Amino acid sequence: MTAGLTAETVDPDTSAQWWRQLGDPGLSALIEQVSAANMDLRSARARLLEARARRAMAGAALVPAVGASATGRRSSGTPGAHTLYAAGFDASWELDIFGATRRSVEAAQADLEADAALLDSTRVSLVAQAALDYIEVRTLQVRLGIARRNLASQSETLQLTEWRSQAGLAGSLDVEQARANLEQTRAQLPRLEISLAEAHNRLLILSGQQPGAPSSNLARPGAIPVPPYNVAVGIPADALRRRPDVRAAERTLAAQTARVGQAQAARFPGAGLSGSIGLEALTLGALGSGPLTRSLVATLSATIFDGGRLAQQVKLQDAVREQAMLAYQATVLTALADVENALVSFARSRARETALAAAAAAARNAALLARDRYTSGLIDFQTVLDTERTVLSIEDNLAGAQADGASAVIRLYKALGGGWSPSHHEIP
Repeated sequence: MTAGLTAETVDPDTSAQWWRQLGDPGLSALIEQVSAANMDLRSARARLLEARARRAMAGAALVPAVGASATGRRSSGTPGAHTLYAAGFDASWELDIFGATRRSVEAAQADLEADAALLDSTRVSLVAQAALDYIEVRTLQVRLGIARRNLASQSETLQLTEWRSQAGLAGSLDVEQARANLEQTRAQLPRLEISLAEAHNRLLILSGQQPGAPSSNLARPGAIPVPPYNVAVGIPADALRRRPDVRAAERTLAAQTARVGQAQAARFPGAGLSGSIGLEALTLGALGSGPLTRSLVATLSATIFDGGRLAQQVKLQDAVREQAMLAYQATVLTALADVENALVSFARSRARETALAAAAAAARNAALLARDRYTSGLIDFQTVLDTERTVLSIEDNLAGAQADGASAVIRLYKALGGGWSPSHHEIP
């Protein structure tokens, strides 16, 4: 296993709230806000409620339906007019001899479980996206800080060249080159500030807030979250069991398989029972002591000719089931690819960050030495410019590498199916 990665079984609690491993209270607060107010999550919860209602409706078809009725009918004729009052109960029951209703219930239950898994999958994606956008905001804040620190350093260099020019130790060329370097760095600030505002607005939308709203959590610049050194990834089969998108695809396949059985059962005869019991009387007061009427009817129905409609319905549902099977297989392959890509990214980003950290330290030392030697007249000004530009470039790249390292851990946890917990919802 690559350094930093272990084959230990993933702890469910750690996986459910993996962002706490980054040790950033601001990120944890943001995730809570997104989980509570995101529009996509609220819509997914509404779809789950709809699926529960559909499952209950399908299950209701397995039990008899009972109704009550009361009528009063006025009639006229020979020998005279009279009123007939009646009250009673009616019941009907469709016998599920060939399992059509049971297959319908199975399909509705699988749909409910698929919608629950899709809710979890939506939560996994949104939590990861919110964390990635948070990393981007912090990275842009760090890059702005780097640019401003380099701007201050270059301002000092410009003053140095102006003093040397006034003393006759340097020409106007050094002054103008220092000024050009300074303004070039200053020109980077608006672009970074625009990107920061856009990333901030994306976070506000994810958390259900209006773009442009103030956010105390992100108002002050913060550091890029540091990822944990070791991450337990388990084995690929573990990731397939944890990923809700794989579970949703499997449950969708189960629902379509049940619908094939439902379509096949519809080709066989249907049977039902219906009955009623009631009272009749000529006056409303005598209704309780009136004669008792009963009826029981058994029905048997079968389709003799329908132009092949039922047979084609079976073929249609079987084709839909085949599509669900292919979608399930594709989801499994995508999940495995996500895990593999995330593992490679995690391992490589750490090596890049280490190398850039060493390069940044060396570049800062080189810039200090170059300025001292220029002040002593030992080197020309071009060397000072080159070292200052190198410092800005490497420090900016280092911030990007730190962000890549944190983002790689986020994508790894997402690929492993982290970010949801069975306690988020219950399926009765």
